[in-house]
Amino acid sequence: MTYTLDKTIKGMPFDAVVAATKEALSTKGFGVLTEIDVRATMKKKLDVDVADYLILGACNPKMALEAMKMEPRVGGAMLPCNVIVRSLEDGTIMVSAIDPVASMQAIDNPELKTVAGQVRSLLHDAVSAI
Repeated sequence: MTYTLDKTIKGMPFDAVVAATKEALSTKGFGVLTEIDVRATMKKKLDVDVADYLILGACNPKMALEAMKMEPRVGGAMLPCNVIVRSLEDGTIMVSAIDPVASMQAIDNPELKTVAGQVRSLLHDAVSAI
């Protein structure tokens, strides 16, 4: 089983893909709670140059609340849903969103798996729309 929902984008600058990703997430009810610039962190901490790599911590508050009501620890352990935007060697950009169904496999709660499926559908639609 794959653990991400992916899309490869050609012919767009990195910053434009980031903006399009945020917009697509927004149309599906997600806000971006965190942004981690992995490239800048690697340069600062290790003095290593890596390609553009941004982690967006996306959250759909309605779905997160449902999940936390069912499993209170899920909020700290598995939320937000990470969406990665990264440059590949060939100049394309890859957008990868965590598959919440895959990430929730370890939790034995059928109701939570239903919510994870709904979130997966929303993330799939957002990634596809970029």
